[in-house]
Amino acid sequence: MFKIFRKLGCLGMALVCGAVLLGAVSVISMIDGQNPGTTTPVGAVSDIPARMMSAYVRAASAVGQLDPQCKGMTWQLLAGVGKVESGHAAGHSIDAGTGLITPPIIGPILDGSGAGGNTTPVMDTDHGRWDGNATYDAAVGPMQFLPSTFAAYAARVRPQDSGASANPNNADDATLAAALYLCDDGKDLTDPNILRTSILRYNNSSAYVDEVVRWMRQYTDLGGTPPSGPAPSDRVTTVIAAAASQFGQPYSWGGGDASGPTTGICCSNGGQDGRLVNGFDCSGLMVFAFAKAGINLPRVASEQTGVGQRIPASAGVSALLPGDLVFFGNADGIYHVGLYIGGGQMINAPKPGDVVKQAAVWNYDYAGGARPIS
Repeated sequence: MFKIFRKLGCLGMALVCGAVLLGAVSVISMIDGQNPGTTTPVGAVSDIPARMMSAYVRAASAVGQLDPQCKGMTWQLLAGVGKVESGHAAGHSIDAGTGLITPPIIGPILDGSGAGGNTTPVMDTDHGRWDGNATYDAAVGPMQFLPSTFAAYAARVRPQDSGASANPNNADDATLAAALYLCDDGKDLTDPNILRTSILRYNNSSAYVDEVVRWMRQYTDLGGTPPSGPAPSDRVTTVIAAAASQFGQPYSWGGGDASGPTTGICCSNGGQDGRLVNGFDCSGLMVFAFAKAGINLPRVASEQTGVGQRIPASAGVSALLPGDLVFFGNADGIYHVGLYIGGGQMINAPKPGDVVKQAAVWNYDYAGGARPIS
């Protein structure tokens, strides 16, 4: 068992893997049909209501099933759009269970009068069902969809056998429709140029794109106000987006490579046979994420400590920057690695039986970091 532990450079003992995660707030059960009993911790962000946060995370996770070719969809991107479009449904109530938003969010009637910047009439497409106007359309819901655009994704958001119709004023329906729209059947959103083009398609304004990207990067850093330091570079954003795109992937002992999740090997100290699970272990997730930015990491965490600039544990977590590797170890060596994303948070594959998720940096066995991207 010790040889496997050293070979993988990840998790050696179930007791160690179960270290308490400090400061994380559980806000969502994973999407229906994936693993409803599992929660994805996401750090509290001051301006995002918990129920909208859960909708953003749920939608980003669901894209992996509904549009598996799409890369780089993250809750931070969806939150950036939701912030600019509606302030995360500011001033409206969101039902904790159903996600229904009341009163409905309805934008200016697009009659060409200039309200909301519109000078070209948009004729009615929903017989007034969502916007209350049977002559002209209006953008509706927290993600501000035109009724006709939302209708194009409604069947994918809620299939006919789901027992309910998709509603643009439902937080879950609206954010999932937005995720599918931004993905556009397989876009690689880890490419900064494609990301900007995709957001531009949402709203044909360079200023709009800049504002969404600014908020996306702010939420990646998990600050309640714009970060005081420089925004993460495009390469760092690419790495973080790649890791976040795997939220919900199962932990697999020895699993994961530069191409994505794989089956692993036998067997963890807790008894997981990675050969039966398609997913990532901690270091495999890092190999995948950094490969998206053209960086080839060693396969095991203990060797990943030698990549780039080493950040000693004595400098504290405050010395880390988004995009850094963050390590944990004991007298036997480094046994775990995560990706630091700012705000004391990391993305990691914690242990057998768990999933890729975001969590606070562990206080237990903190062993410093490394900066592959300077």
